[in-house]
Amino acid sequence: MAKVNFTLARIDAHRCLSGKSQCFLWDEKTPGLGLRATVAGAKSFIFQGKIHGSTVRVTIGDPKSWPIDKAQEEARRLQRMIDEGKDPRQVRADQRAISVARKADALRQDVTFAIAWEAYVNARKPYWSDRHYQDHENLASEGGASKKRGKGLTMPGPLASLRPLKLSDLASVRIAEWLKSHTADRPTMAALSYRLLRAFIRWADETEEYRGAIPTDAYKARNVKDAVPKVKAKDGDCLQREQLPAWFDAVRNIDNPVISAYLQALLLSGPRREEMAALKWTDVDFQWRSLSLSDKIEDAGRVIPLTPYLSSLLVALPRRNEWVFSSLGAEDGKIAEPRIAHNQALAAAGLPHLTLHGLRRSFGTLSEWCEVPVGVVAQIQGHKPSAIAEKHYRRRPLDLLRMWHDKIEVWILEQAGVEFASTSETSEQLAGSE
Repeated sequence: MAKVNFTLARIDAHRCLSGKSQCFLWDEKTPGLGLRATVAGAKSFIFQGKIHGSTVRVTIGDPKSWPIDKAQEEARRLQRMIDEGKDPRQVRADQRAISVARKADALRQDVTFAIAWEAYVNARKPYWSDRHYQDHENLASEGGASKKRGKGLTMPGPLASLRPLKLSDLASVRIAEWLKSHTADRPTMAALSYRLLRAFIRWADETEEYRGAIPTDAYKARNVKDAVPKVKAKDGDCLQREQLPAWFDAVRNIDNPVISAYLQALLLSGPRREEMAALKWTDVDFQWRSLSLSDKIEDAGRVIPLTPYLSSLLVALPRRNEWVFSSLGAEDGKIAEPRIAHNQALAAAGLPHLTLHGLRRSFGTLSEWCEVPVGVVAQIQGHKPSAIAEKHYRRRPLDLLRMWHDKIEVWILEQAGVEFASTSETSEQLAGSE
């Protein structure tokens, strides 16, 4: 292995011979220092030595960036490592790992809740239902967008106030203060936001990029648990049996037949308002009397009975587009804001305020008058099974659900004083309409 004294001229003149992938020139003054040239014309200083009987080769750098004396100094430093029994490659790898770890730690200390929350939502979105994903978007929204229903701008979600904070600032004291600031005005949203935040913190603790950034007692501390609002179901947000005549009379007299049918569908079947609003004509089977609803619990949705009176209401609706409860004024073509008409109907009937979700609650409550099995009502409404037997051993077919659901509808209509043809007569009318 020929050696020469390194000079700028010799370094500039060094070329790789034809037929070789790389060629070396070695420095006579500094043991182990070499100049490598590739067939493509690239050059770099290298160091080569032996440790434990094995050859070690380490790249120092480009001659354009490394003066000869600096390269010689670096080669001597690497030789001293070998003399001490250290592998320069391992030392360099350890230093690189320490540097990466320090940068990652600095990032964890500086990253904000907004950035980490966005990463969390994107990572978990494939495993969530649309409704659950939308809850994360809405509760962390900064607000200021035009409302989809009604006029004005949207309000910031409870989690929005945490967006500018660093993850390291999410200590239990800060979270407890955040909960207290939102509990007075929006206790239900505050409680839901806390549950979403708790799931986010658990995910961050399991994710390498954010692990250790959030204080360990962030959501487990006693002061946080004490600050979580205890939300109860709304008292009185439910129709009583004696209120049914007035409610039906007012709702059936609403000028808009789509809104009138929609409100009655909520009471007679007990779905969530979004499930019924999203009903398409392809989801309705008049022949076998069934409705296919989207479901926030079951990804595949659920099929429930189409009762005779409700079926007659749907048959009479105009088929203006794909939606059963269509609206010419709505951007997406389906019913958007039925609450105004409902509130007006309640006022005209002299009834107390009742939310659309209260109609869902009314279905479940009124069903008890018919002594319907609790599991039947839960399956129709799309509730999670509440017992082991319900979860693993009850598979009620549609015809069994239909038997009970028809009884519920008949009873409600009787209490409301609504006259309606028998099931057999209605089936013949519906068959004729199709």
